[in-house]
Amino acid sequence: MSEETELFDLELKVLLEAVYLRYHYDFRHYAVSSLRRRMRHAMGRYGLERLSDLQHRVVHDPAFFAEAMQYFTVQVSEMFRDPAYFAALREHAVPVLKTYPSIKVWIAGCSTGEEVWSMAILLEEEGLLDRAVIYATDINPAALEAAESGVFALDRMALFSRNYQAAGGRRSLSDYFTTGYGGAVFDRRLKKQVVFADHSLATDAVFSEVHLVSCRNVLIYFNRELQDRAVGLFHDSLVRRGFLGLGAKESLQFGAHANAFEACAPQQRLYRRAAA
Repeated sequence: MSEETELFDLELKVLLEAVYLRYHYDFRHYAVSSLRRRMRHAMGRYGLERLSDLQHRVVHDPAFFAEAMQYFTVQVSEMFRDPAYFAALREHAVPVLKTYPSIKVWIAGCSTGEEVWSMAILLEEEGLLDRAVIYATDINPAALEAAESGVFALDRMALFSRNYQAAGGRRSLSDYFTTGYGGAVFDRRLKKQVVFADHSLATDAVFSEVHLVSCRNVLIYFNRELQDRAVGLFHDSLVRRGFLGLGAKESLQFGAHANAFEACAPQQRLYRRAAA
């Protein structure tokens, strides 16, 4: 590691500590390599030469920090991302979920809501939405606001539609949205069972017992310690034999809770909480 990188990482630690003390957002256990890239992007965006300059603005200007939150968290998603995962949910999880009189689903790190609306559509098509509560959580208030709006750019609909069909969709995705506000506006009825809430996997505790946790492409931005904390939260949230879904590049294999879950559809990263 070069001296320049070592100094950057030192300043990065100071920045993250300052954010934690000032705003109580804890990014101290996020993966350093990812944070380096995002902070450099932020410096370029705001015309700052040093990370200490970014720290100064973040600490002294709460409005600036709210805007800069997009660089601390990763807001990259798409509807029915990794369609095989949603197909696996239909095949393995849905038949079990149908045996409950009511179900709760937790979308952790929901970002701008693409997976939330995808899950709502899947549950609607499986006859489960009316007896479900979906908790959609994230630490970024702007992302949560975007998620709740259910408005996505029209030029993304072709990709979303292909994903939906590959995921086992039973209609046309266009049946669920209308065009307006310069984008595709999803049916308000789909979010009637959704609760959007601020929740941090780094600092907050379990808030409900749920039957399915879907946290996809979030753990890859955490270090091992924080990954273990998050998976521990999921385990403690799940009912006996409840389902956990992760992202395509994520695994429980080497974590502290590897033995607490059983692979249900390992290729699609769908697991069940162990019976014991």
